[in-house]
Amino acid sequence: MNRSFEKLKVLVVDDNQHMRDIVGAILKSAGIPTIRVAGNGAEALTLLQELAAGVAFVDLQMAQMDGLEFTRQLRRSPTSLRPDLPIIMMTGHADQARVVLARDAGVNEFLVKPVTSKGVFDRLTAAVFKPRGFVRAPTYLGPDRRRVVLVDPDIPKRRAADGKAGKI
Repeated sequence: MNRSFEKLKVLVVDDNQHMRDIVGAILKSAGIPTIRVAGNGAEALTLLQELAAGVAFVDLQMAQMDGLEFTRQLRRSPTSLRPDLPIIMMTGHADQARVVLARDAGVNEFLVKPVTSKGVFDRLTAAVFKPRGFVRAPTYLGPDRRRVVLVDPDIPKRRAADGKAGKI
């Protein structure tokens, strides 16, 4: 299946110029015509006011405003223009605690540095062509954190949307 990114606009946010260049070159090789860059989360939030980005690649650890704070502000701010923007978090520190922090902030995908073309394409494809549902709850706003939906026929259905509602 040939998937085209020819109309996609991507924002790359990283305080390291070399990483912005590497990710930008990989994205350009995928045929993405519009790639904008920012050096930190605050700059990226400003840039998003004029750029209708379809995806953002964001570094986890940056000075001034890191990727977690950027994600939180984008997701939760009442003035946010794109609370549902797919965010792919990049980091060289992929311990479980940081992955959980990113997931709980509302990140869609996680990419470990050093990045590879395959890693960038895989996360981009997942974010654009296989998006998870978006959840709006009192304590969370972001993509559904469940990767796999388990269906057990022996569990009674409690929601009208589940089809047959059962009693518990």
